[in-house]
Amino acid sequence: MGFFHRIARLLFITCVSIIPIALAAQDSNGQASNPSSSTAQTHTAPEQQQELPADLPAWAYGFDNTKEGERADRPDSDARGGPDNGVLKHLPGSKFSFTLTQIRDNSGPADWYPEDHPPMPNIVAHGHKPNVVACSFCHYPNGKGRPVNTNLAGLPYSYILQVLGEFKTGARMSADTRKANTNQMILFAKSMTDDEMKDAARYFSSMKWTPWIRVVEANMVPKTQIANGIFLRVGGDEKEPIGNRIVETPEDVEAMEVLRDDRSGFIAYVPVGSIGKGATLVMTGGGGKTTRCTICHGADLMGMGPVPGLAGRSPSYLVRQLYDMRQGKRTGEWTSLMMPVVSKLTTDDMLAIAAYLASLSPSGSVTTTAK
Repeated sequence: MGFFHRIARLLFITCVSIIPIALAAQDSNGQASNPSSSTAQTHTAPEQQQELPADLPAWAYGFDNTKEGERADRPDSDARGGPDNGVLKHLPGSKFSFTLTQIRDNSGPADWYPEDHPPMPNIVAHGHKPNVVACSFCHYPNGKGRPVNTNLAGLPYSYILQVLGEFKTGARMSADTRKANTNQMILFAKSMTDDEMKDAARYFSSMKWTPWIRVVEANMVPKTQIANGIFLRVGGDEKEPIGNRIVETPEDVEAMEVLRDDRSGFIAYVPVGSIGKGATLVMTGGGGKTTRCTICHGADLMGMGPVPGLAGRSPSYLVRQLYDMRQGKRTGEWTSLMMPVVSKLTTDDMLAIAAYLASLSPSGSVTTTAK
């Protein structure tokens, strides 16, 4: 074992404070004609029939509650712009135009801004037919992704490979068995070759992580509905109490959900006071309740070596991973080291930790506003 890997393992064993930012496909059945869609929808984990935990933060998994079943997810749903009428769509700053069918093509989705990223390897641009959709369909060509999956840009190469391996072996599952894209990601990993995994990991790890999520503390938030696993603002100015949840919604709903604009980011509304509470837990461990994240993830929480960065990442995703680990749905090589870290955390603690981490810009400063 090389010097670097010996140091990395020692770091993990000593610190036990890893909060993985993983790969999770989004709505990979976005193109009805792709054979992988029906396969992914019918092959579900055995846990699918189990009763959901009472304290499950359903909002983090893309649901309003723990009672309803899995939702239908059509590529031509109203939220995605409806049926394609053949009209070419445009975005400011892009010299390209695409139809809705081209935008929704999960074997070659629209790339509005190819100048924003390196040349995509084939697995990222087109996937691996018939069972793997293009990585860029779910995670965007620039790797920034959406709350329903994750942000891949700037994650360590070795970490991305590790997570793909955990999906492949079944060591990574979801506490909310309705979250179909976790099962889809398992299928993708099982169908990918080693070289394809390396190509994807090399590509996404090569890009720098930059601001993508704006955090706003609020008691009242715009009224939303969950469609395709994401909070989408409804028309008008109606508001609703935020309650004990994070509402991560697009800055521009049409640009994100219909056009897949990978320059259009997200707003994360969080409860008032949650950022301060999260800062205490992250930076000090909350008086022994958990382990301070800075030990392993760096003083700026941008990661160290193979340890992923946390600053500015999706809070919905962070809560899912903390909860999945606490529930024993993650059994990868380093997950056991996280168990004492998450064992005492309540879902409100997880919310606060994620709110604070998301509020940090990649430069290490807090970027948040109260409303």
